[in-house]
Amino acid sequence: MVHSDGRLEDASVRDLPTYLSAGDVMVFNDTRVLPAALKGVRPARDETGNDVAVDVNLVVRESDDKWRALARPGKRLKAGDLITFGRDLSATLLEKLADGEVVLEFSQSGAALDAAIDAAGAMPLPPYIARRRAADQTDRDTYQTSFAGEDAQSVAAPTAGLHFTPRLLSEIEAAGIAQDYVRLHVGLGTFAPLKESQIESGILHEEWRQITPDVADHLNRARGAGAKCVAVGTTSLRTLESSTTQEGVVEACMGPTDIFIQPGYKFRATDALVTNFHLPGSSLFMLVCALMGTDIMQAAYAHAIAQNYRFYSYGDACLLLP
Repeated sequence: MVHSDGRLEDASVRDLPTYLSAGDVMVFNDTRVLPAALKGVRPARDETGNDVAVDVNLVVRESDDKWRALARPGKRLKAGDLITFGRDLSATLLEKLADGEVVLEFSQSGAALDAAIDAAGAMPLPPYIARRRAADQTDRDTYQTSFAGEDAQSVAAPTAGLHFTPRLLSEIEAAGIAQDYVRLHVGLGTFAPLKESQIESGILHEEWRQITPDVADHLNRARGAGAKCVAVGTTSLRTLESSTTQEGVVEACMGPTDIFIQPGYKFRATDALVTNFHLPGSSLFMLVCALMGTDIMQAAYAHAIAQNYRFYSYGDACLLLP
């Protein structure tokens, strides 16, 4: 736990209700993670060639039957190639883009494509986990929040939400702390290293988000009564901050956001944040520094390392109280 004056406390996530007050509102991202990691084969192009095993990680849905994706080995692929993902699913590579991305047109579309991907895909574990082991069936549960909705569009988990078991959610409710749900479909850009062009432009990758009118109204009433708005995860925070006026009024929204929160940003809707420990050099670390101050967060991370806290997606969380 990190306080605005730099004080640090070690506690369990189960202690969270004791640090908040009845009437406060915790805001969760209820997006669902798509099993976006696909293993396919590019058949040999001629009689003398060989089949090529292809690893595909879906990135952004472009239409009912098209996805932008990462594909490896990119040098063995070209426009027009067919990639098969088992008996019921295939895709044609339409275009090669920068940074190893490709555009794939699948053999199915809409709900049928969703079902085929669900059957053929695996959970898109972060690379530092995937390099050590393949995703398995248990990751379908452990890399998904307990409150995920039905719309599977995220290609990475909102990892702060993984700490919130049904038991902890019940304890939060029993303490009189309200729960609201927003939605941001998490893209790989959330965790990607920052590019100099992004820092210079002040524009981050684009992700789709939604706040319903009922949630916006409840948050405005709660904050008007003096309650804290506690974002669970940086994706919830970005959803809130990108949907709030300069005067601090949360508005209902549905559509893309490319908000990039850096030190110097004035927060409009967020009074506290529950978040995991992030990679250095990422937009996420810049976000927590904007909330708490760079010196305070550097000291907090040094403490976390010294105390053997676990970092990143399956790691520990901290409560930031600016």
